[in-house]
Amino acid sequence: MKQMALALVRPPVPDFDSFVPGRNAEALALLRAIGAVPAAERMLYLWGESGSGKTHLLHAAAHAAARGVAWFPVQPGEIGDTLVLVDDVHRLDAGAQRVLFNVYNDVRDGSACLLVAGDTPPSGLALREDLVTRLSWGLVLQVHALTDDEKVAALEQHARGRGLRLPVEVSSYLLRHGQRDLPSLIGVLDALDRHCLETRRPVTLPLLREVLQTRLSLEDGPDSQPTRGSR
Repeated sequence: MKQMALALVRPPVPDFDSFVPGRNAEALALLRAIGAVPAAERMLYLWGESGSGKTHLLHAAAHAAARGVAWFPVQPGEIGDTLVLVDDVHRLDAGAQRVLFNVYNDVRDGSACLLVAGDTPPSGLALREDLVTRLSWGLVLQVHALTDDEKVAALEQHARGRGLRLPVEVSSYLLRHGQRDLPSLIGVLDALDRHCLETRRPVTLPLLREVLQTRLSLEDGPDSQPTRGSR
């Protein structure tokens, strides 16, 4: 059987218009302004669980910025008046933490802006104490995960952006049987769109099941063995 090339779908560029705010209207409004010149807020820390949309928001802020953009790691003394973005700050090793500490001081004393994302509030970060203190000095906002209804709205919005009609039974089934974080759900939707193009079939529940089964087979790998006694 010919295996579908599901991994080749190129996702759209994350922007503010494609972000379903849910309970994050305040964070969205502030992030729209942080790349402005001058910026109302120059240091902003976002925190939330995995899949809540932090990375999407960082990329959207970079896309909309009216100033230069620099993704960390960037060296102190080289940031000028850029928007510096740091994702997954909780994963930084000791050397990267030292660099970010110095970058923070440059941002505070200069005209640049700093946007940082992590999985907990600053007080919960297992990082060097002086860096945690500085991350607490700016504005700290939680990014709330979407409810199921909001996830459906996000999937429908993403589908419309791809020219895809998404039946309610398809989005409901995906929420029940797929991984529940929004990036994974969007990934399945992109794969479903690609499969529709390959097979020249409309979006249906049987087609979604084919996509989910194929993705599961790809994750298991070609060397996976069936369970003893299976047919």
